[in-house]
Amino acid sequence: MQFHNGKDMSVDDVVATMERHSDANSKSGALGVMKGIDSVKKDGDTVVFTLKEPNADLPFLMDDYHLMIQPNGGKDKPTAGIGTGPYKVVTDEPGVRHIGEKFANYWDGDNRGHAAQIEIIVINDATARTSALQSGQVHMINRVEPKIVDLVKRVPGVTIQNVAGKGHYVFIAHCNTAPFNNNDLRLALKYAMNREEMVQKILRGYGSVGNDFPINKAYPLFSDDIEQRAYDPDKAAFHFKKSGHDGTVLLRTSDVAFPGAVDAAQLYQQSAAKAGIKIEVKREPGDGYWSEVWNKQPFSESYWGGRPTQDQMYSTAYLSTADWNDTRFFNEKFDKTLIAARGELDTAKRKQMYRDMSVTVRDEGGVIVPMFNDFIDATSAKVGGWVKDGNQEMSGGYALSRCWLMA
Repeated sequence: MQFHNGKDMSVDDVVATMERHSDANSKSGALGVMKGIDSVKKDGDTVVFTLKEPNADLPFLMDDYHLMIQPNGGKDKPTAGIGTGPYKVVTDEPGVRHIGEKFANYWDGDNRGHAAQIEIIVINDATARTSALQSGQVHMINRVEPKIVDLVKRVPGVTIQNVAGKGHYVFIAHCNTAPFNNNDLRLALKYAMNREEMVQKILRGYGSVGNDFPINKAYPLFSDDIEQRAYDPDKAAFHFKKSGHDGTVLLRTSDVAFPGAVDAAQLYQQSAAKAGIKIEVKREPGDGYWSEVWNKQPFSESYWGGRPTQDQMYSTAYLSTADWNDTRFFNEKFDKTLIAARGELDTAKRKQMYRDMSVTVRDEGGVIVPMFNDFIDATSAKVGGWVKDGNQEMSGGYALSRCWLMA
């Protein structure tokens, strides 16, 4: 296997990659996953992982998209984009466009990487993105807003590609920041959410109702007997009064948070008002939302694409030490159960442990999960080879390598 710079990939590169993502200073999104690994060492042509505790999901964790193997682990130049994939980066303009050219020495060239060149154009405006597909400027787009799906279906030659999966839209409150450090206020905000209305009016049916924890039936060890939280203005009012908070609640949102996020915030504002809870919606610009609002401001909207396993989802975003713990959820019992579940090989016991963790997040956490979204993409008539993949948008993130253009 060869890197785009012509160097053969080695065991040393694998070890160095794991070392870089294990470094807290790297700010890696995989840091929560790597914290369970004690050491990564070379043994001839083998990479040896020594774990701090057992983890039955280790093979799945190594598939995290952050852990792309780079020359010397990317320690020298992490932004160079040098990997072993079917396309090598020739233009890298973050927020504008990215261009890749077919890599002649790709190891699986018969099955992936069918184009001579690919280009990703960043079009944040949903209307402009749809127009670009309709006019033939682009051949596929992601994040088609549910409210325009029926209109897009009428466009000649355009196909809607939607698939249910693990992705979910969230309202996140920092559990360690006033006034959200009061669990009664968090419960009030959860009961003030009309989930069915969200799925109907925001997703237009392209999704399912959430239950304030990040796991759904797409996960094999999902427990379907957890009571579904319903919209209850009376309970919301009770917990709001009990919290002692009598002012407004500031919610930050943006068009980039998820498709329909601004409309969702306003809908939530209306349902909360019926419980006597006044939510002030502040619309933030798309530029800078992910660097200045998400994971920094105490109450905002966001989304998660989900992860292959429950352990990985919880380790990435809910473990106390996770770099992406965007709700600032610090719960010692939860952490201990999560770590113990990693080494539990009895399926029934492990499922029960995940059930207990889900209930803890649901009842004590800072995340409101009103809905699990379908991934809705769209392709032109020229696109062939699309595979429905519920792991991520754009065919599980592999659309550019899986697909080809037809004459």
